[in-house]
Amino acid sequence: MKIRMAAFDSPIGRLALAVGPEGLLRLELGGDQELVEAGLRRRFGALETRNESDPGGAVTRVQRYFAGELQALDEIRVDPGGTPFQNAVWLELRHIRAGETWSYARLAQALGRPSAVRAVGAANGANTIPLVLPCHRVIGSDGRLVGYGGGLERKEWLLRHERARFVGERRQQALFTAAGA
Repeated sequence: MKIRMAAFDSPIGRLALAVGPEGLLRLELGGDQELVEAGLRRRFGALETRNESDPGGAVTRVQRYFAGELQALDEIRVDPGGTPFQNAVWLELRHIRAGETWSYARLAQALGRPSAVRAVGAANGANTIPLVLPCHRVIGSDGRLVGYGGGLERKEWLLRHERARFVGERRQQALFTAAGA
């Protein structure tokens, strides 16, 4: 299998991604191409990789997202390669629009599996294409930021970039208002 790869800088740090014939295969928030390749070898075995500046236009679309065109990520085809349940969770993430947040319970409900909250959380945590499959938009039922493989600071940055509301933001606004501003 031929895999096209790229690594580039973004406002949340270096990113690395890999694109195959069916779409984006992996995105690494730390920018480590070796981690991307290792994950792809586990999935596919032998593979042929080559670096490109913008494989499948994915880099351009991610850069457009960071420039404020929040729907640009929706244009990226994905090929996450998980179990059927993981794929269902990951693809459902695309229904959470920029600026929205869902709880794990709401995500489980949307999948028709309301009692599978923990399984949904585990699948969300195993997402191989974060940002594009927007697991950062899933928060705790109480509105707090919880669990993000890329770190909670990065998750908060992404949600603020998308102008999403969450408890941390509401608390900050309440303190700002209480201070007489």
